[in-house]
Amino acid sequence: MANAPPQTYEQMLTQNPGWAMAESSLFFQGRGSVQDTLRRITKRLDELSIPYAVAGGLALFAHRYRRFTEDVAFLITVQGLKRVHHELDGRGYVRPFAKSKNLRDTEANVKIEFLIAGQFPGDGKPKAFAFPDPEQVAELYDGMKVLNLPTLVNLKLASGISGHARSRDLSDVEEPIRTLGLREDFVESLDPYVRPKYLDIWRSMHAIPKRYFMIWRNKEIAAAELEKMLADGIVLDPERETKDGYAYLVTTDRRIADKYGMEDESEFYDYEGNDDPEHESAEQ
Repeated sequence: MANAPPQTYEQMLTQNPGWAMAESSLFFQGRGSVQDTLRRITKRLDELSIPYAVAGGLALFAHRYRRFTEDVAFLITVQGLKRVHHELDGRGYVRPFAKSKNLRDTEANVKIEFLIAGQFPGDGKPKAFAFPDPEQVAELYDGMKVLNLPTLVNLKLASGISGHARSRDLSDVEEPIRTLGLREDFVESLDPYVRPKYLDIWRSMHAIPKRYFMIWRNKEIAAAELEKMLADGIVLDPERETKDGYAYLVTTDRRIADKYGMEDESEFYDYEGNDDPEHESAEQ
């Protein structure tokens, strides 16, 4: 009886929840099987002088949107892919099946996917936007070549617009808008094909602006610091009364909120409507 093939990384994640949680924790520390696979193969691509750009979830990670991913993705040219197969297939990497364009790292069994310059995202059918040349859209991050943010958003939108069951790609645009504070005018850096979709997403997310707060005590914030905050557009919240020496500073600009360490409005809680942030329930 032939030996069963080793489990893939995806199968191990599914079948061993405890191990999957440990892997996820390592991933967010820049370690673990996926991150190790990324470092190994980018080193080989650089040694072989094969142009590439890290794409997918790992590119989002590089741009400060932290989410787990179970594979490694690259944008590469047709010529580059031919060299990858010639130089790497059977040398620490193997195709998942005959004629596959992708590889699997035999050490960690992590899948490595390739997006081909000149081909089309989503459903793969011809459209106004194609995968670009990686050399034209890559930037350095931690010694690796990674898709720049406009190109990454372009690809996610184009895939989400035309692909089947690709709602994750559109979610991967919503989260950077939220976490990175992308503005409406970011649309000007995008391809015309995807601009309407970006605006739809951005405007729906900002129909009711998210608010960020800071509790302010006159004695704790220097006048000069308060002046800088007001100059950045932060205002005293008109919906909350100032009492007991407290006031609430508010902004709807995520980047300004991050600058001053302000918190999401949804995280604030007043016991029985008491506006005193240090008020505690009398019940123990």
